Amino acid sequence: MAKVNKNYLLLQGNYLFAEIANRVKKFSKENPDKKIIRLGIGDVTEPLVQSVISGLKNGVDDMAKKETFQGYTPDKGYEFLIDKI
Repeated sequence: MAKVNKNYLLLQGNYLFAEIANRVKKFSKENPDKKIIRLGIGDVTEPLVQSVISGLKNGVDDMAKKETFQGYTPDKGYEFLIDKI
């Protein structure tokens, strides 16, 4: 018999981006004069700049070499990147 993982029951009831969309909708309704800059998934308005493309390519290349391989990103991000930002 299949059992539900007890940790599954601890998950929040809403998907993060759905929650953000709900909050944006509410804020927009309450503040129609405010312009919102959307940074969510799928809300790009311009092509990526060359420095971003180069960084992504370099990051992929680094993941292909044993000496520069990083593995999965920690949930809060890489310390070296946080320090640089």
